[in-house]
Amino acid sequence: MPTDQAERLAVGRRRRRVEAVPEPLRSAVAAFDADRMSSQERARRAGTRPRSNHTLETALATMRDLALFLVTERGKDDWALVDVHDLEAFLATLPKARKRRLIVLRQFFRFARARKLLLVDPTRTLAAKESNGFRGQTLTLDQQRELFRRWTTDEHVHPHEALVGILALLHGASSLEARMLQVSDVDAQARTVRLGKRPHPVPLDPASWAVLERCLAHRSSWRTDNPHVMVTKGTKAGQSPASTAYLSHALDDCGFPPRTIRSTRLVDLVNTMDPKLVAAAFGMDPQATLIYLADHVDEGRLPNP
Repeated sequence: MPTDQAERLAVGRRRRRVEAVPEPLRSAVAAFDADRMSSQERARRAGTRPRSNHTLETALATMRDLALFLVTERGKDDWALVDVHDLEAFLATLPKARKRRLIVLRQFFRFARARKLLLVDPTRTLAAKESNGFRGQTLTLDQQRELFRRWTTDEHVHPHEALVGILALLHGASSLEARMLQVSDVDAQARTVRLGKRPHPVPLDPASWAVLERCLAHRSSWRTDNPHVMVTKGTKAGQSPASTAYLSHALDDCGFPPRTIRSTRLVDLVNTMDPKLVAAAFGMDPQATLIYLADHVDEGRLPNP
């Protein structure tokens, strides 16, 4: 005979989640749980697809986290006092779970409004998708200066790290652009390089050119016919570029990932120049550069106080 062990364990997990809700808000969450359990039983009798125990438990965990957030962070102990700003602040604590959490919040507040626990549903104006504004990390000026000195003056730094870092720091080059850079893309007379899909050659300043020459000297020591500027022990006998995994760890010694360094340069350029010009110079889609402009207002355009 099959036992109901799984069901009894599920009941215990749901009870623990409800009991973790602060006392002033607990009764509504318990009623919400009872209503969803009733819906699950009706679905089973009707032969439709009922909600799984995992789905019900995840929803209760979300309501538990919301209740704790309201009491500890917002100072509210009544569901009728909750507004859209409280929910936005709660959803911002886990941006990647925004869509999943918002589904649960909408279900709960529709239930609460039907039970006359509140007058207005605060989730009706919330969108599941957030704006595409840039949220990555960037470097401070002191960190940028420290990295610049490291890659231009420290002879113990590996040439590949210096090249990837200086191209990202000064020229906004991605790891892919540095990885696919070939010797034929380097114009020694004009001191320019062709990076990725950029429509025009990129002129190099003296510091960047010195780093590139050091990398080329390192390449020549391999005695290889590989056309790429960055040649490793595994690619010196072939024609393929350095692996993606190698590039992903090229800057481990400096302590900053390539994406952070490149984003710092793009944020600076987009917010000081026309984003369309940056997109044209980098061979990027105009919408891609507008992401770095989100929530930025030039102080010179603000009205005088």
